[in-house]
Amino acid sequence: MEFGPNPDHELIRQGIRPILADFPDSYWREHDATSEFPWEFYRAVAAGGWLGIATPEEYGGGGLGVTEAGILVQEVAAAGGALAACSAIHAGIFGLLPLERYGSEEQKKRYLPRAATGDLITAFSVTEPGAGTDTSRIATFARKVDGGYRISGQKVWTSRAMEAERLILLARTAPREEGKRRTDGMSLFLCPAEGGGLEKRPIEKMGRGAVDSCEVFLDDFFVADDDLIGEEGNGFRQLLDGLNPERILTAMEAIGVGRAALRKAVAYANERIVFDRPIGQNQGIQFPLAEAFARLEAAQLMALKAAWLYDNGEPCGTEANIAKYLGAEAGSFAADRAVQTHGGFGYAKEYDVERYYREIRIFQLGPLTQEMVLNYLGQHVLGLPKSY
Repeated sequence: MEFGPNPDHELIRQGIRPILADFPDSYWREHDATSEFPWEFYRAVAAGGWLGIATPEEYGGGGLGVTEAGILVQEVAAAGGALAACSAIHAGIFGLLPLERYGSEEQKKRYLPRAATGDLITAFSVTEPGAGTDTSRIATFARKVDGGYRISGQKVWTSRAMEAERLILLARTAPREEGKRRTDGMSLFLCPAEGGGLEKRPIEKMGRGAVDSCEVFLDDFFVADDDLIGEEGNGFRQLLDGLNPERILTAMEAIGVGRAALRKAVAYANERIVFDRPIGQNQGIQFPLAEAFARLEAAQLMALKAAWLYDNGEPCGTEANIAKYLGAEAGSFAADRAVQTHGGFGYAKEYDVERYYREIRIFQLGPLTQEMVLNYLGQHVLGLPKSY
């Protein structure tokens, strides 16, 4: 693993920054307030070819790895778009990994090139109100019929559902009690996001107003046989391939939000004069910001290590989980210190750090909670008894 400058990675940073400069904090502040999807931003990133950075070259993409995708989304977050900007494009960059790994050649040719250009928007629909982290207990059921399946159930926290053309949806095709393992009998579909028997309702939430999170209700919703990804009953294992990349990208995004917050805080600490001196001269301000920088740098090293391991085909479950944990912690600390540095103005929307503060909070909850990361490390790394 090399620690020196990588010219290709620097080209990614320099290539995306001019696009990001056209979407300043004021753009994201407005879209957060109006809850409007950032179509101008999405189309600009798509037009630059960035959505296909990790799509295989034979399907119109750049064929790069999770390291390069992580650098991209981190730049997006650090420019001030924070989680909203990342959420607008995240699924387009790595969301179709199950299809790439397990889909038929016809499915890949039909969907991957469109996703790489931004023409196809997908949404990930797995979580359910009664299941949460225990995915094996999902109740959404796909009943086999001629030509396809009839699906009934409810999903929650489906991001970009209002804009999506297709849902990557997990449903049971066999009861939980019939499988040898509790994760048997689940199947993955790339199904339409509209149609009779499907209803979407946006959830009012704390942050990231620019990108919706929805409840999805399915009532005897028809899905064609051609929309099944891979083998019936193997959906959970197909999802597992995407967990480590998702955690690595989440870590990189959280670090990016933390860097945006730290940049704002340092600038304010240099400019704000109290008692005839810049407040950044005070150790009570300076030390927490220096600590935030140190935490972000340490988290970055773990995220890059996890990405390197993944891209080189090495096991990386431990590193990906630690990266997600440290990235969320470091980003949250930086955002909190940025608000504190601004004092009362940190609570004002015009200074943007309150938006970073609201958006960074989700990284401690998803794609899995900090506590579940510690459960994983305790059980699978330290060899302690299962605690849940």
